[in-house]
Amino acid sequence: MGAAAGYSGHGNRCGKFLWSIPLIIVEFSIGRKTRKGVVGSFAELMGKNYTWMGGFVAFCTIAIMFYYSVVTGWALRYFLVAVTGQLSGVNHEQFWKSFTSGYQPLIFHLLALGLGSFIIYHGVVKGIERANRILLPSLLVLLIIGVVRSLTLPNAAVGLNYLFAIRTEQLFNYQVWLEGLSQSAWSTGAGWGLILTYAVYIRKNEGVVLNSFITGFGNNSASLLAGLAIIPAIFSLAPTIAQAESALRAGNDGLSFIVIPQLFSKLPAAAFFTSVFFLALFFAALSSIISMLELATRIFIDFGLPRHKALPLVSLITAIMGVPSAIYFKFFQNQDWVWGLGLILSGLFFTILVIRFGASRFRTEVVVVNEEEWDPGFWFDYLLKIIIPIEAFLLLAWWLYRSIGWNPSGWYNPFGAQTLGTCLFQWAAAIFILLIINGFVYRKLVQRRA
Repeated sequence: MGAAAGYSGHGNRCGKFLWSIPLIIVEFSIGRKTRKGVVGSFAELMGKNYTWMGGFVAFCTIAIMFYYSVVTGWALRYFLVAVTGQLSGVNHEQFWKSFTSGYQPLIFHLLALGLGSFIIYHGVVKGIERANRILLPSLLVLLIIGVVRSLTLPNAAVGLNYLFAIRTEQLFNYQVWLEGLSQSAWSTGAGWGLILTYAVYIRKNEGVVLNSFITGFGNNSASLLAGLAIIPAIFSLAPTIAQAESALRAGNDGLSFIVIPQLFSKLPAAAFFTSVFFLALFFAALSSIISMLELATRIFIDFGLPRHKALPLVSLITAIMGVPSAIYFKFFQNQDWVWGLGLILSGLFFTILVIRFGASRFRTEVVVVNEEEWDPGFWFDYLLKIIIPIEAFLLLAWWLYRSIGWNPSGWYNPFGAQTLGTCLFQWAAAIFILLIINGFVYRKLVQRRA
């Protein structure tokens, strides 16, 4: 497992160059050029027949927003109970099950959504930029506090070895590299349309290549800090190495809301450090929700709806569509599986846009807009035309194949929680609807542009 962890980290870093950074460059460039959201950008650069692809990218991210606001609410609730000492002495697994089976997640879903909407309502400069000036530095400080405490725990070196150890026999283990690439694809936000949306507001001569590298490696640095804050602590506080490794396989929700509070309860000043963890988690989730809300709001603005009307509509839709994930945990798991994996398909659609536009032409006309811009060179064309489409196919095939192993007797069930059938069914339904309204959407966008 230590070898897998080490090489997954390398796969993650390689994924920055082979997937994330090229797609971030694409998103930055498209947003800067078109000054439109995801759907409007695809309509302008690809024409009527492919507008639905932009719709899929947008819907995929918006569908994630519907349940991610629930996650943000979870983090807010856990921060409040941690800071007030209510997590002390409880059975954390029972506390989690009791919390998620009741109606409190619905309340905190609405609270988190309301806070994100309040920030967005004040616009990009007064709302998003000011909020990020607080959230991002605060998140960095909280991570550093976590790292310092984690690395000063007894036997923290065991966790460091797990995190960084390299085993040469794992070099050709395809599973390690595929999972590392998957992590890179999901963690940076490349292919979500979020970066494209923010790029609408940058200066027309703003450099995108350097900013893309900074974004990619900034994400890598934050991930590294998070790993340093969590993994050594788990190995230090878990009774055995086997139990620590088992904890890391608990899944995102199990690790964050059951295992970590359980382990942190053994620390001196447990309430403080548990509060720091959940406050950092809440800030990270809130910054993501802000981005998703802006993406959806920008789409309505492109259709002619002013921000002060578009945002309440987006917030209302999100509040309603988030209810099933808030009160039914299996529905949450289903949506996380379907649309989390759908992001790989979204990334593929961005590469199709570049291929149809012409990779070399895209680089010289859309990416490099002035003499000061760094030309990424022919490798960019090669990655977008060949490597990233192959990666997307392999990643989709790998995860869909694995889903069959999770439920071999019911993999075809279109209503299963995490089956191949439910994934293909929901993707097909979304694409079918988008194809039906494709012409209408394109005409509306073209008429407004005209």
